Amino acid sequence: MSAPALFAISTAIWGSTWLVITWQLGQVAPTVSVVYRFALAGALLGAWCVATGKRMRFPAGEHARLVAWGAMFFGLNYIGVYYAEAHVSSGLVAVVFSTIVFMSPVGMRLFFGTPLTARMLAAATLGVVGVALLFLPELDSARRGGSAAVGIAYALGATVLATGGNLVAVRNHAAGLPVLPATAWGMAYGSGIAALVALAQGAAWTFDARLPYVLSLLYLALIGSIVAFGAYLTLLSKVGAGPASYVGVSTPVIAMLLSTAFEGYRWTWIAALGVALAVAGNVMALQGGQRKSG
Repeated sequence: MSAPALFAISTAIWGSTWLVITWQLGQVAPTVSVVYRFALAGALLGAWCVATGKRMRFPAGEHARLVAWGAMFFGLNYIGVYYAEAHVSSGLVAVVFSTIVFMSPVGMRLFFGTPLTARMLAAATLGVVGVALLFLPELDSARRGGSAAVGIAYALGATVLATGGNLVAVRNHAAGLPVLPATAWGMAYGSGIAALVALAQGAAWTFDARLPYVLSLLYLALIGSIVAFGAYLTLLSKVGAGPASYVGVSTPVIAMLLSTAFEGYRWTWIAALGVALAVAGNVMALQGGQRKSG
């Protein structure tokens, strides 16, 4: 499959998952829905790895790191995302999450000593200002008793957790862990951590057998968690990390368009400027990283 096709698949799927998550909210506790999603995705991916002869056994020390990765990247991170989308529109959560492009270099600086460039700092400033402008109308509604501030807090917390997961993933890659088997274990451990959180919350272990919930669960587990990830990894191997990272720029744009069409998100000129600045910051950051890696 060509690189443009892989890029389109990754962007379209990940851009749509933010909206599809909203169809999981309601009858089933968000934490329990996260358990269902990644238990199913991890089991299916693990079964595929076994069927294709991929190594699934890792030393105990590596499993400890896979637990940490799964907890941050697939468990706690997505719990935050699901709760965020219960308070603000899915497109806004996607834009907040795109700030991982800036958070990850800061984490690399703190934990691996990777230098921060002036370009990255300028890009981060653009991105943060853009996100702040985007949420001005939401914060105004929060002052009138709305719950937007809670949603923003959950979204930012989820992004920080995902950034931590990225840092563990860097270490896993450096240690030579095979990507798909490690991902299957990470998803399984993430669902286990989410299950512990659900138990601590006293969440009811219910299941919504209605078609929207079942179809959204299957879409998120199969398409959003396995197909898109496989397409992105293939794209990564074809074009490298720099160009492939532009999926992260396109995804929130798709998410905002879908939010406008299906959730009735109302644009203002301030919100439009905010999205433009956030996307520009992402592009600047990724272009700088691409030149450095090249």
